[in-house]
Amino acid sequence: MTTVPRVGLGTMGLDTPAEASAVTTALEMGYRHVDTAQIYENEAVVGDAVAAADVTRDEVFLATKVWADSLGYDDAIRTTRESLDRLGTDFVDLLYVHRPTATYDPPETLRAFDDLVDDGLARGVGVSNFTVPELDDALDLLDAPLVAHQTEYHPLFQRPALLDYADEHGYDVVAYSPLAGGRVREVDEVVDVAEKHDTTPESVSIAWLVAKGVCVIPKASSETHLRANLRASDLELDAEDVAAIDSVETEVELYPE
Repeated sequence: MTTVPRVGLGTMGLDTPAEASAVTTALEMGYRHVDTAQIYENEAVVGDAVAAADVTRDEVFLATKVWADSLGYDDAIRTTRESLDRLGTDFVDLLYVHRPTATYDPPETLRAFDDLVDDGLARGVGVSNFTVPELDDALDLLDAPLVAHQTEYHPLFQRPALLDYADEHGYDVVAYSPLAGGRVREVDEVVDVAEKHDTTPESVSIAWLVAKGVCVIPKASSETHLRANLRASDLELDAEDVAAIDSVETEVELYPE
């Protein structure tokens, strides 16, 4: 079964060739996981940036997502082919249902995703922003293994039940917005752990998620931030550090439905 690289690059907001050049920099720095989506409207520049990197396509774990208005069977097939054209690739490593809303119809949508895997256009199926009951339905309906569930996850928005469910069913959790849009700098528990380890709150937030077995896709554009996010996965937090961040009670959801 496909395994998602632990640290990747989120690309929402990298809209121009100059901005998307961060993808090329990241890949040449050692990143191997790039995440985009139809709704970001940047698949073409992201694909160009992947192609410009001095790595082979097979070294890159490339993911995109089918938006909520295109989840009917025919639309999911059509728009996935369009995504591949924009990305300049014959396949994506992971294809997500972006949100289970609007045109999402579990039997029809997931049949389309199974067929896309069977046809070699996607190597794996993912879902995003699902609840546990929605995950139940998806697991019942999919023939292909579920590779990953992507969800907002950071110290200010914790959903341990989703991690337990993923562990029980053997797929990865991918955390978007793992730095809480920069708000981790304002979380006392995270700041305290960062001071203990002489590092940044951002690095601690990534290390905390990785310690939980979660994959992370922080967005970054500067070489400094790209390098810091990649290195953060090597930061070892002890059980006390993890427990301190687990205890954060303030809740901030950045991307509610």
